[in-house]
Amino acid sequence: MKAKNAILGLSAAALGLGGCTGNMNSTHATLSTKADTAAYYMGYMNGSQLQQMGLEGIDMEVLVAGMNAGLQKAEAPADMMQMNMYVRQYLSELQQERAKAAEERGKAFLAENAKKDGVKTTESGLQYKIEKQGEGEIPADTSVVSVHYRGTLIDGTEFDSSYKRNKPTEFPVNRVIAGWTEALKMMPVGSKWTLYIPSNLAYGPRGAGQLIGPNETLIFEVELLGIVPPQDKKAEK
Repeated sequence: MKAKNAILGLSAAALGLGGCTGNMNSTHATLSTKADTAAYYMGYMNGSQLQQMGLEGIDMEVLVAGMNAGLQKAEAPADMMQMNMYVRQYLSELQQERAKAAEERGKAFLAENAKKDGVKTTESGLQYKIEKQGEGEIPADTSVVSVHYRGTLIDGTEFDSSYKRNKPTEFPVNRVIAGWTEALKMMPVGSKWTLYIPSNLAYGPRGAGQLIGPNETLIFEVELLGIVPPQDKKAEK
């Protein structure tokens, strides 16, 4: 797992932090040589990975002290295997805690959301609100559809948008997350719905990408533009 491996490779970043003194929150450095530039880049990349892992709250002085100790070949607090296992265990526990917290936030959000006007809840737990009801054909399980969409977390963080790309997306109805498949098979072409998808109908405990963590409840604005005719699909091949 990249996230777990990132912290184990942080010693490389010590090239740029080994002589670091003063304000640990500084984001600037004088890059007067190629070595300085390479060191800063390594530090930046590792810092970005830590941020993506949700470790932005770690004590930088402790982190730098550990890297300096390694560079200076100071006595290790444990052997490499023990330290590796400890870090992996810590990251695993952290991920589990965050997954549980995300699941609880999602359940609380959906419970309140279900009370709002216009929000409907299906047997599976999918919630949707009809913003605009179309009058066209309803897709089948194997239909290929053309949609515009915008996806956010329940805190409003946007993780994807076909609107921003200014290009609709096409895909088979049965090749997306379960919440989408269920909704699309109820939507007439021309409809625009807001979907509130519990984690078990989305990406579940595995999450997706950098922004969708484990057990996240997702919100999608979905506009069903059309069903791609079979002849168009053959022409694309």
